[in-house]
Amino acid sequence: MRLGHVIGRVTLSQWDPAYKGARFLLVQPFTKAEFAGKGVTPLAAGSSLVVYDNLGAGVGHVVGFTEGAEAAAPFDTPTPVDAFNAAIIDEIFYTPPAS
Repeated sequence: MRLGHVIGRVTLSQWDPAYKGARFLLVQPFTKAEFAGKGVTPLAAGSSLVVYDNLGAGVGHVVGFTEGAEAAAPFDTPTPVDAFNAAIIDEIFYTPPAS
């Protein structure tokens, strides 16, 4: 599972019935600096991803998402999805490893 900030929503012109009751979010994955407590800094173009969300996350939330085969696992039938929102994160506690 990876963490990321929700930076937007995706609007589709056509909808597949497998996606009923959910939406797609634009998510910027966390960087190492963000885990250390620094603020969100925009990443290079193309580094954000689209995440399927049925939990109700919105812009500004931190989410935990899975990618690959695990992203399609929650669906009953084979569904074309690359990333799935598995959690909305309330708080993050990070202790860097001792040097």
